[in-house]
Amino acid sequence: MADATDINQMGENLGVSLDVNKYYDLAIQYGAEYGLKIIGAIIIFYVGKMVANGLRTLIEKALKHQNVEVTLIEFAGSAIYYGLMAVVLLAAISNIGIQTTSFMAILGAAGLAIGLALKDTLSNIGSAVVILVFRPFKVGDYINAGGAEGVVDRISLFTTTISPVDNRMIIVPNSAITAGNITNFSSKAVRRVDHAVGIGYEEDIKKAKEVMYGVIEKSKHTISDPEPLVAVTDLGDSSVNFTVRAWVNSADYWTAYFEIIEEVKYALDEAGISIPFPQMDVHMDKGE
Repeated sequence: MADATDINQMGENLGVSLDVNKYYDLAIQYGAEYGLKIIGAIIIFYVGKMVANGLRTLIEKALKHQNVEVTLIEFAGSAIYYGLMAVVLLAAISNIGIQTTSFMAILGAAGLAIGLALKDTLSNIGSAVVILVFRPFKVGDYINAGGAEGVVDRISLFTTTISPVDNRMIIVPNSAITAGNITNFSSKAVRRVDHAVGIGYEEDIKKAKEVMYGVIEKSKHTISDPEPLVAVTDLGDSSVNFTVRAWVNSADYWTAYFEIIEEVKYALDEAGISIPFPQMDVHMDKGE
């Protein structure tokens, strides 16, 4: 194998002046100076990537053990991984000898521009974190939030999907949910069914109360603790108005709601107790 002197001799025989020694020495110099740095940068990158993957896996397992929502687990794992990889990449570049100050300035400016352009989107992500950390509701709960009411089907980083009772799909931005009141109808084991029922002034109030209590007691959905209530709450224009309250398991709420009011109507009819409708008596005086 020819060395630098042989290559120079060949160049002289051809009438060409080749200063190979100069370039050979430069190659050795730069190879010695940057070769180890590049190898070190590669080692830093791959070791850092392994550490980032290990930490992400460890944190995801810990969150799963605490029964945290899957969306939050994925978000936390990705945020930790990419944050660590950014640090690893800067460390690898810095090891080569490239100044990272300018990179940091560029990244900072780009981050500011992206943040201003995506402020609404980022607010949805922040709201998703609030929802998943404080857990005002979870998937499967029946809620009223962000102008929508129904069962929560999915919670993502940007939106929450709600299905009303008519099986539609409503996609609500997370920021709209956290900006207002959240009513979670599934957070308690039992709920109260409320109905307003009116009877005629000529009817027996005690008998009507017994009939309506009987409907509540016969229902297979109502529970005895807390106790139900049937009470006169208003003397209306054409009726004596009752409030009928019964407690049921949250899962049975709508079934019990419709069943009780229907059975009350049947029971009052069977007992001969009238339910008046709004009416007006008009008296006309004949002139002479």
